[in-house]
Amino acid sequence: MPNVEENYDVVVVGLGHAGCEAALACARMGLETICFTVSVESIALMPCNPNIGGSSKGHLVREIDALGGEMGKNIDKTFIQSKMLNASKGPAVHSLRAQADKSEYSRSMRRVLENTEHITIRQAEVSEIIVNEGVIEGVRTFSGATYHAKAVVLCTGTYLKARCIYGEVSNYTGPNGLQAANHLTDSLKANGVEMFRFKTGTPARVDKRSIDFSKMEQQFGDERIVPFSFSTDPDSIQKEQVFCWLTYTNEKTHEIIRNNIHRSPLFSGMIEGTGPRYCPSIEDKVVRFADKNRHQVFVEPEGNYTNEMYLGGMSSSLPEDVQYEMYRTVPGLENVKIVRNAYAIEYDCINPVQLKPSLEFKNISGLFSGGQFNGSSGYEEAAAQGIIAGINAACKILGREPLILDRSEAYIGVLIDDLVTKENHEPYRMMTSRAEYRLLLRQDNADIRLSKYGHELGLVSDEAYEWVLKKQEIVKEEIERLENTTVGVTDKVQNLLERLNSTLLKSGTTLAELIRRPEISYEDLAEIDPERKELRYDVVEQVNINIKYEGYINRQLKQVEHFKKLENKIIPETINYDDISGLRMEAQQKLKKFHPRSIGQASRISGVSPADISVLLVYLEQHRRM
Repeated sequence: MPNVEENYDVVVVGLGHAGCEAALACARMGLETICFTVSVESIALMPCNPNIGGSSKGHLVREIDALGGEMGKNIDKTFIQSKMLNASKGPAVHSLRAQADKSEYSRSMRRVLENTEHITIRQAEVSEIIVNEGVIEGVRTFSGATYHAKAVVLCTGTYLKARCIYGEVSNYTGPNGLQAANHLTDSLKANGVEMFRFKTGTPARVDKRSIDFSKMEQQFGDERIVPFSFSTDPDSIQKEQVFCWLTYTNEKTHEIIRNNIHRSPLFSGMIEGTGPRYCPSIEDKVVRFADKNRHQVFVEPEGNYTNEMYLGGMSSSLPEDVQYEMYRTVPGLENVKIVRNAYAIEYDCINPVQLKPSLEFKNISGLFSGGQFNGSSGYEEAAAQGIIAGINAACKILGREPLILDRSEAYIGVLIDDLVTKENHEPYRMMTSRAEYRLLLRQDNADIRLSKYGHELGLVSDEAYEWVLKKQEIVKEEIERLENTTVGVTDKVQNLLERLNSTLLKSGTTLAELIRRPEISYEDLAEIDPERKELRYDVVEQVNINIKYEGYINRQLKQVEHFKKLENKIIPETINYDDISGLRMEAQQKLKKFHPRSIGQASRISGVSPADISVLLVYLEQHRRM
């Protein structure tokens, strides 16, 4: 019997957070896109923590939204608690985080995909990529069906040869007991793709009815909810929120873990994969931070219509009996009943240095990838790579230049540059400290930074982009007004300053100078600013930040100018590093391995020194003149 053969523009393999964004980007750019998943029930699944955003991850979600992605819109529709983290610190580290109703999050994203023109969803396991002379031509499924395509985006998450482990129990399944994808790895290796074996893990889910919340600290959401998506009307999402809870491990918990550490597959050698340094299991924490007598445990609801609670901070691969024993030492969990055991999961992923900054494979034209398959961790990191991989797959087909965001433009740029330029031997996690220009890359100005790209690609509507341009103009005009509005030493002004615990005036000053004081904000000055207009909250936020941090922002802008000069020095793809005399042997080897796009990227490769960069610059200048 003949096998099925079909033709599409793009094939997307996997419909987790990366695959969803990749598929939507391709389809919204007008390309016929078929998406494969091992289970349609797993679309946009949250197999680990039931939340979106968090420190630095909230920045990524805002940037995805500014480019025309879906994650921010979807969490705005399905959150059950929302909180702005680090609100007491500077605006560079403010990050939104929302608890999701995880079942509804998945259902809502599935509805979007199913109702987007040009998308076909197919439940099947892709077992082979079809490559002809270094060019992707499509994929083949385990059933033998062939799907021809001009581009393929791999977003396999943690499913490739996945194995879930706790104690001596080992199940060859994907997360949540879903089917693993056991055949694609061999096809990738046969086509010269270098693979890694990584691992991650998740805590137990427990029955809410077995928890004594009176022994825990209640965690509230924000009184005024701020949306993730720039397109969401803030008034439309103000609602009653659920509670989360905080408790702590103790010395008894740690003693049980230490006494059973030999039974942990992490320490017995049963797990081969490398785990994430910045999201360690509870047994990792107890061993690595032996001086700590307690660790935080966040008890978070999995949704509105379930009693399952997530024990954040206590992921583990210890045996089932040890899990019961250690969880029951935690205040409030003395009689806890486990619904789903904690487990570790190990899986195949690629060495991401095989990718160009566009997330296309260097050696296989038309093959792109995103998400945990690229050696990262986290839903937000996955979605950020997914939208870029999808956009660039579409751009390749449409004959357009790829979208490459640099480190000065976006956290997404930092994330991808780190993955393709640095040798990562563990799951990569985004952090604010990784971004050199983080005062410029704030979550509040993601639309101003990136909407122009989304609009050019057809992913951001004319109306939405016009508002971004108008907002910039309003902010500029309001800052100019404040810089030119003077207040004198009047009783009204002095009384206000006294109430705000601010130094009294000795002579007249501008409203902008008052806002530059740490204890004073734009909103505080309403009663002494009769010309003030009613402005939207996001405009007020921009005015406040731009005035308060003007000096620091200008300093970073000058640093970016220098950075851009090196980023704009493009290295020809035909360059032969063996011909460059003066390059050290290590630098030659690294440059040949990474094939950097620019001098800037070359300068960030470990093993390439400033002296090597100088030699490279001289060589490029000499050949430019020839």
